[in-house]
Amino acid sequence: MSAATPVAFTPAQEKATVRKITLRIIPFVFLLYIISYLDRANIGYAALQMNAELALSSEAFGFISGIFFIGYFLFEVPSNVMLNKYGARVWIARILISWGLLAALSAFVQNATQLYVLRFLLGVAEAGFFPGIIVYLTYWFRSKELATTVALFTAAIPVSYIIGAPLSTLIMDHIQWFGWSGWRWMLFLEGIPAVIFGVVCFLRLTDRPDQAKWLTSEEKEWLLAELERDRQSKKNVKHLSVMQAIGNGKVLYLSFIYFVYQCGSLGVGYWMPQIIKGFSDKLSHTQIGFIAMAPYIVATIAMVAWSRSSDRRNERKLHSALPLAVAAAALTGAGLVGNPFAAVALISVALAGLYAFKSPFWALPTLFLSRSTAAISIAVINSIGNLGGFVGPYAIGLIKGTGRTATTGLIFLSALLVVAFLMTIFMRLSYANRTEDAAAGTVSS
Repeated sequence: MSAATPVAFTPAQEKATVRKITLRIIPFVFLLYIISYLDRANIGYAALQMNAELALSSEAFGFISGIFFIGYFLFEVPSNVMLNKYGARVWIARILISWGLLAALSAFVQNATQLYVLRFLLGVAEAGFFPGIIVYLTYWFRSKELATTVALFTAAIPVSYIIGAPLSTLIMDHIQWFGWSGWRWMLFLEGIPAVIFGVVCFLRLTDRPDQAKWLTSEEKEWLLAELERDRQSKKNVKHLSVMQAIGNGKVLYLSFIYFVYQCGSLGVGYWMPQIIKGFSDKLSHTQIGFIAMAPYIVATIAMVAWSRSSDRRNERKLHSALPLAVAAAALTGAGLVGNPFAAVALISVALAGLYAFKSPFWALPTLFLSRSTAAISIAVINSIGNLGGFVGPYAIGLIKGTGRTATTGLIFLSALLVVAFLMTIFMRLSYANRTEDAAAGTVSS
């Protein structure tokens, strides 16, 4: 039976098949992303001990936090080219194993320079993971399910903070074996799971639906036909080469929006432990970790609920823009209020907006790009955008280093989010036109 004469499924059969695919894929990639963010963001908790032990200034810590994204930027697109060549199973396994080893090695650093090098290499190793998974999901899910599916995957980011905040600080406070500091044990122990799950990924992940032994032949036929119908239904999509994707105006426009967004999101994420520590000198590391959980619990709930709203209404632009406005207003408030409880509440609202933005935003490229272009284009957006992960944390470090408080940094980040909000609101989704398509050599599906 071919895609031209697909299996006729009842609504109940369709729902059951989608649920089967979701339960097979999403929990696993969700777990992988939690591991990813633990190894990426735990440097913020390590700083509570590490900065004093290694004599790191605010500027140096900001640079250490951000240099990860320089390596990430430089190797994001090449990594996704390799993913297309070797398949998700092999390449994502390679990413996991290499970043796990480098994350564990970070525990052995003796000075800022060694940490600079390893954080840069960690970005190189992890490059391609997120956009690779986003594209991988398009091989299994239809457009109408994509925002919710991406949200279920990217909800791992705030969940990783919910898990990582108390876990990291508990390790730091209670494990100092063999004379090693707690922050070193935390970096080492949290790096090992990536290596283990890299092996599991190689053994478990299925590249494409037609290779899925866990689907029946009828389920495969129905899914492949649905995905093809979904592709054919999109008008004016672009089919771009690597260089065309890098130079495409719409891709670059989305890249800049994501750049500004990442300045705010990661600027808050990396510095939050030190922002909370500034509320009271009496807080232990473990208490800081538990306080830091609250904003991410709120963010996780908001992220999933907002993505479902986006899918239900089949609307992406406003669902991407409005959370940025909410986040900007809340960050400004957090920087101005003096009460620590009010500040944490406003940071919670800000993070809810920042994470609610993600899923509708990542559904936007599928409105004007073909699936064959998606891997490279999403990699371009993610790699350029993630340079904001360097600018945001480093900017706060510079601001604090000049004697100002984190308040000034939060207001600076909120101003950037206003820019991202305006750019998203005024974005034209019906971007493709015949003149440009002809010049770029694109083909309508």
